[in-house]
Amino acid sequence: MIEIPSDLHPDLVPLAFLLGNWAGAGVHDFPGSEKCNFGQEVSFSHDGRDFLEYHSHTWVLDNDGNKVRPLETESGFWRIDKDRNVEIVMTRDDGVVEVWYGRMADKKPQIDVVTDAVARTGASGPYSGGKRLYGYVKSDLMWVGEKQTPEVELRPYMSAHLKKVVTPEEVERWAKALPDDMPDDGIAFFK
Repeated sequence: MIEIPSDLHPDLVPLAFLLGNWAGAGVHDFPGSEKCNFGQEVSFSHDGRDFLEYHSHTWVLDNDGNKVRPLETESGFWRIDKDRNVEIVMTRDDGVVEVWYGRMADKKPQIDVVTDAVARTGASGPYSGGKRLYGYVKSDLMWVGEKQTPEVELRPYMSAHLKKVVTPEEVERWAKALPDDMPDDGIAFFK
């Protein structure tokens, strides 16, 4: 269910599907790096201004699905204009700062972005740009990232399937919003 908070900046309504906390797993595979499965936690939040705040933490998973060590951390700010053009400013823990531009698809919650600018610190590894695709599919958030370096052409390197994390407070709020005449057996509700 996509909920649009009453204090969400009107420009951000097309991005409302991203709001909340997400968790799931994916695959990381890029030449020169360890191929692995990873876990991910993502949050998109807002404070009433014209951007979403974004945080992502990933970690390597062992064969049993246990956390082994951190993989990547990134944070940033997402904006969208009236023509569904999306811009993202993102900082990553490896010393990379990126500006992403792209577009939200017409009539579906899907966002394609590419890097427009990349700045790197001396400690960061080689990196020259990337592409990402985010989509809201059957109430889940899915994404795939591509990256390139001076030595490696643009290619997929990470993808994940994330589920919305529901807090006890959200369950309580939803329960209070149920109609008083809800049938006890639950079956009659669907007739």
